[in-house]
Amino acid sequence: LSFLNLAASEETFANSIFIPPQRDAFDSIREEYTTMLQNQLARGNNGLIKTKYLTFGIDADSIKAAKPRLERIETDILNNFKRLGVAARTLDGKERLSQLHAVFHMDEQLPFQFEWDWLAPSGLSTKDFIAPSSFEFRTGKQFRMGKKYGAVSFLQILAPELNDRLLADFLDMESSLIVSMHIQSVDQVKAIKTVKRKITDLDRSKIEEQKKAVRAGYDMDIIPSDLATYGSEAKKLLQDLQSRNERMFLLTFLVLNTADNPRQLGNNIFQAGSIAQKYNCQLTRLDFQQEEGLMSCLPLGLNQIEIQRGLTTSSTAIFVPFTTQELFQNGKEA
Repeated sequence: LSFLNLAASEETFANSIFIPPQRDAFDSIREEYTTMLQNQLARGNNGLIKTKYLTFGIDADSIKAAKPRLERIETDILNNFKRLGVAARTLDGKERLSQLHAVFHMDEQLPFQFEWDWLAPSGLSTKDFIAPSSFEFRTGKQFRMGKKYGAVSFLQILAPELNDRLLADFLDMESSLIVSMHIQSVDQVKAIKTVKRKITDLDRSKIEEQKKAVRAGYDMDIIPSDLATYGSEAKKLLQDLQSRNERMFLLTFLVLNTADNPRQLGNNIFQAGSIAQKYNCQLTRLDFQQEEGLMSCLPLGLNQIEIQRGLTTSSTAIFVPFTTQELFQNGKEA
């Protein structure tokens, strides 16, 4: 799941908020509304275009084998979105390139120009049309892409209960950022076996502690609180997986902050960190993995960061806010 908050170029934004006159009694209201929106734009608040993407992938031996399976998954996903009341559509190759171009050219606000028939005569590849002017991964803490500075962090989920406002607060930040969640489903039988193995390990530790207590001559019911807590949590998790139709997922949660200078970048990261802290989580910078982090934040469904947290279906579902209302609707009666 990719959530992109990218600054819109002023020209694009000004065009999108212009309401053409219809030569009827409501023109004065249209003009007043346009002026109000233009004043807001001039003040520089909220010139962000927010988009949400779901990228799905499968392991297959060849494109030929993968195609029918991917098409089946695509139909399922679109039907599920329809049931949620969400308008969703599949991007074609050119639209995907345009989106990658927007991520790599946050500083220039250039319109994306590309046609498939340009490739053969020019001898270029699609990468030449989307690549930024330069990449610089000089320090392990941040990187530079064109004139923009960026840094990727991962979210350590320490909270026993997750709040659905966590993601909403990240996306309400007034700066360009990308939030990426890589969710990998775990085979149900494998997940149950893993949890059972953990429960056995915890029980063994408990027995060792009780033996120690008896040898030291104090009550064997007094065991470290961590063991008691984790034991009951693991048994609850096993019950969820076995009887409540919950599945197990591995989640990698990445946040890419960008800014025009290192100082502003520091402020943006600090703000994101305080949001995470508010929900009992921790935002930790990826040291010496900034390049892998940047590649994992692109809406390509490729995860190069091996930091995962196991979550059940209901905990993962908290992070999926797809029912949003568009401010602008294109059409005659809009």
